[in-house]
Amino acid sequence: MTIQLPHRRSVIKAAAATAALAAVSSPAPAAAAAGPAFLHGVASGDPLPDGVLLWTRVTPEPGAVPGSGLGADTVVTWEVARDAAFAKVVARGSVTARAASDHTVKADVRGLRAATRYWYRFTAGAATSPVGRTRTAPALGSPVGGVRFGVVSCANWEAGYFASYRHLAARGDLDAVLHLGDYIYEYATGAYATTGGPVRPHVPAHEILTLADYRARHGTYKTDADLRALHARHPLIAIWDDHEIANDAWSGGAQNHDPATEGDYAQRAAAGRQAYFEWMPVRPSVEGTTYRRLRFGKLADLHLLDLRSFRSQQADAASGAVDDPERTITGRAQLDWLKSGLSASQATWQLVGNSVMISPLSFNGLPPALLGPLAKLLGIPAGGAPVLTDQWDGYTDDRRELLGHLDANAIRNTVFLTGDIHMAWANDVPARAAAPSSAVEFVVTSVTSDNIDELLGVPPQTLSVVASQAVRAVNPHVKWVDMDSHGYGVLDLTAERSQMDYYVLSDKKSPAATSTWARSYRTLSGSQRIEQADAPVL
Repeated sequence: MTIQLPHRRSVIKAAAATAALAAVSSPAPAAAAAGPAFLHGVASGDPLPDGVLLWTRVTPEPGAVPGSGLGADTVVTWEVARDAAFAKVVARGSVTARAASDHTVKADVRGLRAATRYWYRFTAGAATSPVGRTRTAPALGSPVGGVRFGVVSCANWEAGYFASYRHLAARGDLDAVLHLGDYIYEYATGAYATTGGPVRPHVPAHEILTLADYRARHGTYKTDADLRALHARHPLIAIWDDHEIANDAWSGGAQNHDPATEGDYAQRAAAGRQAYFEWMPVRPSVEGTTYRRLRFGKLADLHLLDLRSFRSQQADAASGAVDDPERTITGRAQLDWLKSGLSASQATWQLVGNSVMISPLSFNGLPPALLGPLAKLLGIPAGGAPVLTDQWDGYTDDRRELLGHLDANAIRNTVFLTGDIHMAWANDVPARAAAPSSAVEFVVTSVTSDNIDELLGVPPQTLSVVASQAVRAVNPHVKWVDMDSHGYGVLDLTAERSQMDYYVLSDKKSPAATSTWARSYRTLSGSQRIEQADAPVL
């Protein structure tokens, strides 16, 4: 199937955006009526050329809150149409929502047309869900003029409001939104760094450990109007990082897990993963993880990683174990899968959804006055070698093998898309600090999670300006870093270039926060290097 090149898309004006958003998303009612109700919105995800995954959660009766295990089996009907009025329904079906899946439901709809916008909704009894809008991917092997993604990570409920999601929801030019992890946070209320205290408390208030806890936390997040609007407007493509289970998670444990007081980690991780797949519009992939691959015509292949389920425990940086070839961040099977997918791809761009930074970072030579605050924010161990062992810097043999594979096979136009670090970065990606660049990396900042100025209680653009200059001085492959802002990115792809536009919020603690373009960086096809762009793509 061959499609025509898409027409030029632009960001819709504010008034039009508000009207369109209202048409597909409405505030959730405060509580369920006597019959079934849709209190957590609708969502779509993992777009394919012939289909998309639809999601919702039905509340069968008032007491059947997320994680309660209460509520009768409820038949939920779904419909997909070519128009918002549902005059042209093209697919419909039904599924039963059960307590065993927390009354969440998914419909993996197939038989749709490629590169096409659709509307969808659910019904249960007399209740009808809000209307969602989605879009299928371009046909495999088809010419595609451009693809555009919103890019986000790190949304701490207690640290602020999700205005980034609202601004992305208001855009009419996105093919999908890529969430790079930390969609939820697991901490108890007040337990995680939040300057000035929680803006709004977590539910449940204690640290989440059980399946019921994780379900309740996911349910709380999906009461946020901006998050529901994002899901209702664009298909989501998501991977998890650590906070979907516990901080600095690895295959056998986590920094924020004490078996003596919190029980078996494997049971906790299984609960977190089950709740994630119940509540997210994501298809489980290999071994029930989030690594998988999506394709967008001839333009881009998107390789999505799971960097928590198979990794070795984080090393003591001073021990030299970060270079141990027996240690891994990906696991053998996933690294082989990624390498073979990169080699086999015929797409112009190789996008890698990557939850932690792959670019090497050196902090040697930074004065203690700067290294101390950065260590507090980034998790660098006090004393010893200043290495971020939770990132690819803690697993250098996997990074060497992957980047060596790119170089040895002349795989060009590889772009790593990264979150986790609560800062925005634009990097070349050498195997080591002074080596030639093998790829590029765009890192988006956090939606709300605290960054350096907030953790230290200093005004923005004070210490961070000096620190960013110092980091760039010892890491010349780092072209830009913003240590203060919160916001999101918009990645725009054409055959000629890949460009990330960085947007920042006026105030993460304001539900009405405005959004402003900050910087843009791009890499030209074949260059494998970052350069600054003069303006965002509109």
